[in-house]
Amino acid sequence: METTKQTLTYKIGGQLDINRIGYGAMQLTGFGVFGEVSDRENAKKVLQQAVMSGVNFIDTAEAYGPELNESLIAEALYPYTNDLVIATKGGFDRPGPNKWEPNGDPEYIRQNIEGSLKRLKVETIDLWQLHRFDPKIPVEETLAPVLEAVKAGKIKYVGLSEVNIAQIEQAEKVVPIVSVQNLYNLGNKQWDEIVDYTAKREMAFIPWFPLASGPDKLAEKINKIAAKYEATTAQIALTWLLKRSPNILLIPGTKSVEHLQENLAAANIELTEEEFSELSK
Repeated sequence: METTKQTLTYKIGGQLDINRIGYGAMQLTGFGVFGEVSDRENAKKVLQQAVMSGVNFIDTAEAYGPELNESLIAEALYPYTNDLVIATKGGFDRPGPNKWEPNGDPEYIRQNIEGSLKRLKVETIDLWQLHRFDPKIPVEETLAPVLEAVKAGKIKYVGLSEVNIAQIEQAEKVVPIVSVQNLYNLGNKQWDEIVDYTAKREMAFIPWFPLASGPDKLAEKINKIAAKYEATTAQIALTWLLKRSPNILLIPGTKSVEHLQENLAAANIELTEEEFSELSK
């Protein structure tokens, strides 16, 4: 695993300049990512504080709520600051709490895109991501309305989630892809090859569930490094990701302003090569 000197900004699509620690808004919903968030005023404060603290990349989705998360972001932050990049996603049905069913029907995708534009109060979605490939529908059909939206100026950039290299290349035959959002963290490195592939292709890699600090066998190593930096294990998990590859964008989520500040402070820590290697074993 090669690492490079830590940089704290990244250009999505070579154009949208963002800070590498962003904010994932999924937790600002009800139980099972379903229904309204329990404390709406607090949720708005967390979003506002994130932007005031320098976050300029927020990740949401039509499926969070569903729909309610996007509306909450608009309520808290609209009119948006010029440099704020809001990424959303489409392609999941939500029959109930903790239930996620891929739906790649082109008409459904079209509705997702139009709905997201309205709820976020934007004319162009900065980054629209397909939640999953639907095994029942060819991805070329699923992405057809996405390409239409790009051509119409309704979507600037397109990303994918939970995909392998073959799927990325299949999607690219329809529309340019600038980002991949897969499960990845210190304890789950199953998508290592995708991190390296996206870095070579100059695509952003956005790990979801970035705060997981891994199995118990790592605990002693992490605790020792955390003590040295007077940091939490979560901060070490984030700073490991920052060092892992310069195309990694972090979207840790939280309902707490205090925890938000703790996550953002991870940017102030840079692991040594030795520490990085120790945690990478």
